[in-house]
Amino acid sequence: MSSSSFKPVSLPDVLEITRPDDWHVHLRDDDVLGMTVPATARVFHRAVVMPNLVPPVSNVSMASAYRQRILAELPEGMTFDPKMALYLTQTTTATDVQDAAADPTIIGFKLYPAGATTNSASGVTDIDGMDAVFDAMQAHGVPLLVHGEVTTSDIDIFDREKVFIDRYLAPITRKFPALKVVFEHITTADAVDFVKSASAHVGATITPQHLLMNRNDLLVGGVHVHNYCLPVLKRRNHQEALQQAALSGNPKFFLGTDSAPHVQANKETACGCAGCFSAFSAIELYAELFAHFGALDKLEGFASFFGADFYGLPRNADKLVLERRTWTAPQRVTHGNTTWVPYWAGRELQYQVRTKSGS
Repeated sequence: MSSSSFKPVSLPDVLEITRPDDWHVHLRDDDVLGMTVPATARVFHRAVVMPNLVPPVSNVSMASAYRQRILAELPEGMTFDPKMALYLTQTTTATDVQDAAADPTIIGFKLYPAGATTNSASGVTDIDGMDAVFDAMQAHGVPLLVHGEVTTSDIDIFDREKVFIDRYLAPITRKFPALKVVFEHITTADAVDFVKSASAHVGATITPQHLLMNRNDLLVGGVHVHNYCLPVLKRRNHQEALQQAALSGNPKFFLGTDSAPHVQANKETACGCAGCFSAFSAIELYAELFAHFGALDKLEGFASFFGADFYGLPRNADKLVLERRTWTAPQRVTHGNTTWVPYWAGRELQYQVRTKSGS
């Protein structure tokens, strides 16, 4: 983990925080929900569920059916409130936006530039042609959740986020100043600077992998496929900018794991799959970062308050308890006859969830 200006302080043995939310998660579908739903609900009260299934979850009726499949896998005694994102396509209409605005289980529309990441082939191919939809979203108060990368082959993969900001995101926020925008899983100092300088209608999520690692952790000594995600890990100075943003207490930055399961056999191939499956140690990974920099007093805001405030939702009332004790993140997870390798597999963490109260 790279250096920072934050100085270590004495760490508490027990840390109690308001129960957090995950503002960006992939639960997948069908049988795998029996693994992903309990893994996420063990910690998070709410989660923004990504819609990049096949076929994509692109309207309210599809999202409602998907939400019911998710809730059917919730273990007895757990509480969980999945907030559904709808997949923005080139054929999305103002009527679709109006329908989404009328359903409190829908959190917003997810913009995937076509070809940007897993199951994004149905994504938007002409962002400049979406003005009528963005205008409707602004009018109805429906947030736009953005995977911020250009996808043309002439742009270096490490520059895709910056170019997207300049080419698309900055113009969108200028043209639609009241549109609420979440710049998801940001990876660069450019993104941090953009969010800081934008209006209060613009926020951003940050993942554990982009806080804890940089591109050396992906490429040095060979390609480490379980650290491969999109947007790809960037150089160290960008990692440090993300750390500073998360630790700063700035309410524009909040937790979104982008936990994305891919089976071991698919990750460990010549081409691999983009995604880090962090759900089994998610809040503990963030605690590792905040503890490392002596900033555990800032974890609750980042994890539990700022996202809810940004979306205009009430903060959770129940609590989560983290206990300081060394433990090892799971090496592998098996569900049915299938195996996954979680992010941070087999590595030590110094805080672990002990219990929840009031849930």
